[in-house]
Amino acid sequence: MADIDALFRMLVEAGGSDLHLCSGRKPLIRESGDMVALNLPVVEDSDIQHFISEIIPERNAKEFEETNDSDFAYEIEGFVRLRANVFRDRNGVGAVFRVIPTKVMTVEDLALPPQLRKLCYLSKGLVVVTGPTGSGKSTTLAAMIDLINRERSEHIITIEDPIEFVHKDQQCLVNQREVHRHTKSYSSALRAALRQDPDIVLVGEMRDLETIQIAIETAETGHLVFGTLHTNTAISTVDRMIDVFPADRQSQIRTMLASSLKAVLAQTLCKRVGGGRVAAIEALLVDAGVAALIRDKKMHQVSSAMQVGKSRGNILMNDALLKLVTDGKVTPDEAYIKSVEKDDFLTRLQKAEIEFDPTSLAGS
Repeated sequence: MADIDALFRMLVEAGGSDLHLCSGRKPLIRESGDMVALNLPVVEDSDIQHFISEIIPERNAKEFEETNDSDFAYEIEGFVRLRANVFRDRNGVGAVFRVIPTKVMTVEDLALPPQLRKLCYLSKGLVVVTGPTGSGKSTTLAAMIDLINRERSEHIITIEDPIEFVHKDQQCLVNQREVHRHTKSYSSALRAALRQDPDIVLVGEMRDLETIQIAIETAETGHLVFGTLHTNTAISTVDRMIDVFPADRQSQIRTMLASSLKAVLAQTLCKRVGGGRVAAIEALLVDAGVAALIRDKKMHQVSSAMQVGKSRGNILMNDALLKLVTDGKVTPDEAYIKSVEKDDFLTRLQKAEIEFDPTSLAGS
């Protein structure tokens, strides 16, 4: 047993999501979204180096020495699986460990809305889940892959860095590949996937032009592709996917996206009243009308199209946040903080006759 395992057990028993180790500080955990120091002695650089040396794979140890950063997964069998990032800063070595539940949360556990579940029954197309780091993208995607695994008979390939949720074969055959461990890169694994007879491909992160291009092409050729990006809204996600390409190729990519993109889900995690966290999810479901707006470079009209298409399951982030407030799951303060378009959210609160004064928030 590694010495750091004791800290991981404290993290899990406290219901925390992350463990932070920084030289010269007590270990901290993120609990219901807040950083909380554990009642333990301060850890020094040498302590953290010892903790890491016991669990880091050889390849990652070499990468860390060369680049001062590395990501890997670690598991206490039968108890917890964690995604690790080790780094150096001005104080020395640091590390952050994110809890990955050993049991995949289902769409029922997460109470995902019906329009999101329907995406799991598509035969082809591109579905993008987006949001800032720590917004629950991996959890949502894992639940959707789990639903497919339970209810369809398909071949699923996941490409991740590192592998987070482990999916055991149910109705589907599931192959999970880890970048740098089982394949050189996302793009090379995506290319290879086309020769591996997949039905569904999950791309852990669409980081660059090449990966985005191959993901779109894979969706166009009759496969269902799930991927993630670090953007805040559904509309900005589409713009980001197009803008990464040179100007002379953007028209072609717009056309390809218009035919292959099926949905963009943008989410953020909010502190739940009473403890824990809950996801607010913006959903852009691409129909013929939205596809035409993408193709014709009229993204400024997509927001209006989403409001008109509410009956189909489209929902803007501010509407999702307002529903969490009116359902009593999230406070107005928390929803306002997480809103991207704050003036619009204030207007929605006023129309719903919910009292809230933004000047009461520090730094507002």
